[in-house]
Amino acid sequence: MRAETENTVEKIEKSLALLGQRLNWETAEHRLEEFNARVEDPTLWDDPANAQKLMRDRQSLVDAIETYRSIERDLRDNVELIELGEMEEDDEVVSDAEKALKSLAEKAAKKELEALLDGETDGNDSFLEIKAGAGGTEACDWAAMLARMYVRWAEKRGFEVELQEEQAGAEAGIKSATYQIKGHNAYGWLKSESGTHRLVRISPFGKGTRETSFAAVGAYPVIDDNIEIEVNPADIRVDTYRSSGAGGQHVNTTDSAVRITHHPTGIVVTSSEKSQHQNRDIAMKALKSRLYQMELDRRNAEVNALHEAKGDAGWGNQIRSYVLQPYQMVKDLRTNHETADTQGVLDGDLDGFMAATLALKVAGKSRADAQAD
Repeated sequence: MRAETENTVEKIEKSLALLGQRLNWETAEHRLEEFNARVEDPTLWDDPANAQKLMRDRQSLVDAIETYRSIERDLRDNVELIELGEMEEDDEVVSDAEKALKSLAEKAAKKELEALLDGETDGNDSFLEIKAGAGGTEACDWAAMLARMYVRWAEKRGFEVELQEEQAGAEAGIKSATYQIKGHNAYGWLKSESGTHRLVRISPFGKGTRETSFAAVGAYPVIDDNIEIEVNPADIRVDTYRSSGAGGQHVNTTDSAVRITHHPTGIVVTSSEKSQHQNRDIAMKALKSRLYQMELDRRNAEVNALHEAKGDAGWGNQIRSYVLQPYQMVKDLRTNHETADTQGVLDGDLDGFMAATLALKVAGKSRADAQAD
């Protein structure tokens, strides 16, 4: 077996070792049996919320076991094919198996990163807030471009996207928008996007000049009902108003919009669904999500990307630059991950950037460390 192929096999084995460690492989089958026994309990759906959580947890374990077995099986089969091909001097068999191993190494590395999404709320749904920053109408248009980018990303992953609130820009784009992204590990991936995003391009609004715009992105986990977050009624103000969204396919324009202001922190959350009762419930969940995120931030001793990116959405605070003129480049300033495929990124191809940031966190590096490297 060639040295290059041996290195590929070693990489796959290391990924398998990490997957097995995260999965606690020795007890995985026993835990699945316990899940199956609980699923067969006739009283399970007496508590729908807990039943749904149990089914999600079980499916996650089933998927993890199948992923581990699939990689292990494909590794074994292709190594055997290479050994057989070398014995019979069949170069075509050896070449095909080596190509399969390279693809398997990429798959294993991706699954290895996903296995590292083991934070307390990484597996949860996510709220995603986008706000226009410095740059006026240009920034509002940039915020709308970012909203489209994240919706495209979520849809490619099979996630469900719900628009919770939107405020239209005076001339174009949006001043702000809040989405709920529903899917396994939605928050685990999106948390890497929190920060200021900078755009450089030729103005599309008749100026013909090169303009720089900023928008702020914030991701917050949707809090499971099993996590208790107490909110003192005396600390909040609840206002109802008519939604100011532009209408259309995704934006409601009802009289039932609800805004909740949390006085101790200054957090403001809104929701504009059709039912005022539903709006209050959604807004309270969003508030608890923000409060929980603040508590997680206080617990963390390490400086993460969300902390580092705090500040006004303007010069000096950006985590990523999107340059459309005079050249094409998207570059993350925390990881130095970059690509010239700007259109692909704006169409939702963000996995490479998210994976690089996750790997950076796993390595225990801060933004400053990465930039120094």
